[in-house]
Amino acid sequence: MSRASRARRVVTAAAFGTGSLGALSAAAAGVVYGQTKLARRRIQPAETDPPRADGVWLAPGARADEPPLRLAMLGDSSAAGFGVHTDSETPAAQIAMGLSALARRPVQLRNVAVVGAQSSALPRQVGLVLAERPDLVVIMIGANDVTHRVRASESVRHLSAALSILAEHDVPVVMGTCPDLGTIRPIAQPLRWLARRMSRTLAAAQAVTVVAAGGRAVSLGDLLGPEFASSLDYFSADQFHPSAIGYARAAEVLLPSAAAALGLSTVSEAAAPFTSTRARPVAKAAARAAGLPGTEVQPAQVHGQSAGRRGPWARLIRRRASTVIPPTSSGQENFTPATMVGSD
Repeated sequence: MSRASRARRVVTAAAFGTGSLGALSAAAAGVVYGQTKLARRRIQPAETDPPRADGVWLAPGARADEPPLRLAMLGDSSAAGFGVHTDSETPAAQIAMGLSALARRPVQLRNVAVVGAQSSALPRQVGLVLAERPDLVVIMIGANDVTHRVRASESVRHLSAALSILAEHDVPVVMGTCPDLGTIRPIAQPLRWLARRMSRTLAAAQAVTVVAAGGRAVSLGDLLGPEFASSLDYFSADQFHPSAIGYARAAEVLLPSAAAALGLSTVSEAAAPFTSTRARPVAKAAARAAGLPGTEVQPAQVHGQSAGRRGPWARLIRRRASTVIPPTSSGQENFTPATMVGSD
């Protein structure tokens, strides 16, 4: 069965409340879960919360007297920034910095992501930020669903519920889909490939769900793949969570899609040299994106129609900011140092 077919089955199962991938995948999930329990013995549990980055971020050159953009961050430890030491190193702060530099105005950040959260936490997290009327919500979640044997259909059902609430309030959404768990060093081979297959299937199903709700899905799968696997610098001390450099890389690929969702100018191009930008069924687009780091899956139309016989249409693109953002002194490319000018 292809990844696109698996993603369609997951989304269908989520809609009708049935199982998703059958006994083989359930058995695989059990094996991965058992291996993960062993791996977690090698990973020190979180003793402190990640740095809080809530507040107003102002990039150099931005006008402090402009009304701030309101950014909300939802998800798990990857969204919270577990593993870094300062608030400016969290992915939420990195995205806020980039948006402030591009928009030339302050960004008010609220991060309600929680270490260890699964997709079931998303509706509650949405409720925490709605009163602040965010201009944009960024979501990063999925790894804990895989490692805790949550059915992909169940994960997608919770995601869909959260997206429905945001859609009712006309809040744009950008989602970084489930990372590739096949790169996590404490998960030993030969079981690592099972984690990779399951996380990529969930990532594709998440992308289908986000696009169907009118949002933008950005693949983080292979971003945490060969590049991360080749260097320990991308991981924090526990070898499970990204380091500050790893989070900056993830924020870098999410930023252009976040900017586009806010109506800021970006440049789009083909996701890969031999990948067309033409519209295709969303499941095929999502499956392809799972193996292309930094690829955005966005809603599309064909002959004025947003959906065809095989579901919604989608397009694969890669975005970059149309304005060059100077590098920081720390060597993290594409981000300008910003100043925290206020806090909750």
